[in-house]
Amino acid sequence: MTDSLPRDVAATRQLLAEGGYIADGALATAVHLALHMGRPLFLEGEPGTGKTEIAKVLAARLGRRLVRLQCYDGLDLNAAAYEWDHARQLMAIRLAEASGEAADRAALERGLYDRRFLQERPLLSALGGSPAVLLIDELDRADEPFEAFLLEILADNQITVPELGTIRAEVPPVVVITSNRTREVHDAIRRRCLYHWVDYPDAARERLILDTRAPGLAATLSAEVVAFVQRLRAGGEWFKLPGVAETIDWARALAALDAGRLEPGVVDDTLGVLLKYQDDIGRLRGAEAERLIAEARQDALA
Repeated sequence: MTDSLPRDVAATRQLLAEGGYIADGALATAVHLALHMGRPLFLEGEPGTGKTEIAKVLAARLGRRLVRLQCYDGLDLNAAAYEWDHARQLMAIRLAEASGEAADRAALERGLYDRRFLQERPLLSALGGSPAVLLIDELDRADEPFEAFLLEILADNQITVPELGTIRAEVPPVVVITSNRTREVHDAIRRRCLYHWVDYPDAARERLILDTRAPGLAATLSAEVVAFVQRLRAGGEWFKLPGVAETIDWARALAALDAGRLEPGVVDDTLGVLLKYQDDIGRLRGAEAERLIAEARQDALA
């Protein structure tokens, strides 16, 4: 593992593959350009398409720290970037009073806003220390005003702390932002990033992913699982389509049950691994599952 960057798109694709991530040409190109241009990479797409995994693989293969900011409703600057350690500041004041140093109030106030009292949160942590991959995960879950906090770090790899000054990264982090598009992310964020839509993989790539993440799976079972999931995504109105992670989990579950291929009974009994909502499971179980199994077998043979 090394922090040296891959020299071209093919090398970037190989680097991702070595980490167990099978990327298509367009995604590998977006990752390669983000690394070499020093630009944040904004990945948007349906849940379960592998957006978060890209940051994890890049951190592992480039030998960098993974710093993850998981976004949520109500996320603010204190939780995302930094916070002053008020307890330690109060203790410093009391120690100064006890020692008689509190008379010089200007010096005391300056000392209270020293870097040693600053508690680092993910955004600030990614700017210091060893080189990092900063993952800002599911930005669409955060409140829209929070996006304004990110503009400085995305554009200039720095954070301004009013009481302390500007803190710049000696080694800029590799920044990956993900969104499931539950709401639109502001244009100001998009303009500072390279953009890529991460879609569900086609059958050939999903089969490669399955071979990589679930090695030893029977060839017939692997082919039928992928064909079944592809058919499921292509037809019908489902509350939540299965992502690649669900495909892998389902294949592993079927293998653990010693299934050599898809059979109606075992498919019905394991739908909770593939689908996460009872309405979807109820619609698929039975005749609909049997129809998809038959079509999947034909696709697998073809």
